[in-house]
Amino acid sequence: MRGKATTSLRPLPAPAPPPPPPRLFFFFFPVFFFFFLPASGTQALAPSAAAGGSREERTDGPAVAWQRPLRQRRRQERAERRPRAGAPSRPVPAARRARAGAMLQEESDLSLVIAQIVQKLKGSTLYAQLERQAWASLQRPEIKLESLKEDIKEFFKISGWEKKLQNAVYSELSVFPLPSHPAAPPEHLKEPLVYMRKAQGSWEKRILKSLNSMCTELSIPLARKRPVGEQKELLNKWNEMGTDEPDLSLFRPVYAPKDFLEVLINLRNPNYENGDSLSFRTHLGLIQVPLKVKDIPELKEFFVELGLTTGQLGIDDSTQVPPELFENEHVRIGQKVLAEQDSAAAQQYIRQGSPTALRAELWALILNISSQPEDILYYEQLKTNVIQHDLLVDSLIYKVLLCFSRDTSVLGHFAYNSASPPKSYIRGKLGLEEYAVFYPPNGVIPFHGFSMYVAPLCFLYHEPSKLYQIFREMYVRFFFRLHSISSHPSGIVSLCLLFETLLQTYLPQLFYHLREIGAQPLRISFKWMVRAFSGYLATDQLLLLWDRILGYNSLEILAVLAAAVFAFRAVNLMEVTSLAAAEAVLADLSTLKVMPLLQIFLFATVT
Repeated sequence: MRGKATTSLRPLPAPAPPPPPPRLFFFFFPVFFFFFLPASGTQALAPSAAAGGSREERTDGPAVAWQRPLRQRRRQERAERRPRAGAPSRPVPAARRARAGAMLQEESDLSLVIAQIVQKLKGSTLYAQLERQAWASLQRPEIKLESLKEDIKEFFKISGWEKKLQNAVYSELSVFPLPSHPAAPPEHLKEPLVYMRKAQGSWEKRILKSLNSMCTELSIPLARKRPVGEQKELLNKWNEMGTDEPDLSLFRPVYAPKDFLEVLINLRNPNYENGDSLSFRTHLGLIQVPLKVKDIPELKEFFVELGLTTGQLGIDDSTQVPPELFENEHVRIGQKVLAEQDSAAAQQYIRQGSPTALRAELWALILNISSQPEDILYYEQLKTNVIQHDLLVDSLIYKVLLCFSRDTSVLGHFAYNSASPPKSYIRGKLGLEEYAVFYPPNGVIPFHGFSMYVAPLCFLYHEPSKLYQIFREMYVRFFFRLHSISSHPSGIVSLCLLFETLLQTYLPQLFYHLREIGAQPLRISFKWMVRAFSGYLATDQLLLLWDRILGYNSLEILAVLAAAVFAFRAVNLMEVTSLAAAEAVLADLSTLKVMPLLQIFLFATVT
């Protein structure tokens, strides 16, 4: 029986299942990131992009199979350049060594950035979509095995997925922290200056103390589960929230901009001793930290598209200017940019201002926001969390910001924010990390006027989920820097110093006069900058200003505008004799036109 069994016919083994999509996808996914590199640097960076992973990733698996011949060739070239035994060594010039070292460092920095962006995108929805598309494309007849990489790249280009990947990478680069030493600790990536980190830590303790004291005084818990009846009532009036006026007389702001300003005024670099000779400029200003800020020539170069010879929405679209001279052509180009769906082109285009009809779509394109079903579902989940649980900070904010306070994805921006998310502990478990949670869940404690960051967006977006996504992205890119202590060029400390430097350098008589009467200009302009001028300018002018913030990916224009406002009203300010009178002169900014002020101050100022 045993012999008969061995000679009997058996069915053919089933064919091996195809490899899973992820392994195939790893084969070509890193290639697409080289579309963002200049043509001259692509070849030099290609081998380094894969070198950013772990040792296992660099040696095993199909992810790097296409790179092995290149590595073998590079090893052979290094071996040929290595001096032979007994051969006299030739000295390498110092300049050549320096250039080689700089090139290697630049290549290493870019390789690290690419590797980190690849790692981050692997957890995104776009990555899963690209995986599915790559696997589905194998069924297409034009995809050949011998030219698999090139064929799939071409398929992605034709089908539009390449553009979506480009926009995702460009979006990540816009918020990516500046390259630093690979061995730098995480806190150094958040803020390189130790005294800035200490000042931010002290400020956070002060905020938490204020929040805890309010909690104790009002006998209100930091968080509680809402009763079923309250949940139903909140759900029924969700769309009316913001129109009613709840009694908030018992609640006080956790802090106001003037409290924050006092902290910045007292900021000092301990490396500067009191006996050191200080410059005349340092004596005049309130900000006493040595940070590098731009002067007028550097600002002219940075904001070159705002020049007097370049067309601008906010100037050349006025009723006195025929639309065929600039506006019609600018709108046509904007429509073409939207048709191309290119984030980089949209950011460059919006530097001259956005047409009102195209602004909502252009901002969404620059911020890489698209209303996908999963985004709408995520917003609804946040809304459910709001209805089910009540937070103490809910009394300080409304509707969209209620969802924002529950959004744990906002915690990701603390990787490049000098601030740290506050923690709360379960009652009776104080100090035990396993019982710690971030409070609020997004790690951001709102302050007086926080809702002004989202208010202007309500004029652009009617769908709550998209409005929320735009605000969240604007916050994690820009607005968080306006209420945290850091040395970043767009941080509030640098903006204050830039404002004072511009005013002291180009309007010294005005600055000295205001200082002598006890009306330091920064005490007046600080509230404008910390709110990004929201609530002070007319809405159309504010949106034109925010166009330029998005276009230049910088908040420095806020300080320039603040200085331009003082320059515009310099004649009246020279006549005031008190802080109250100076504030009265600058109390109403709603009639100001943003673009003429910026152009005159930057490009019509004698330097």
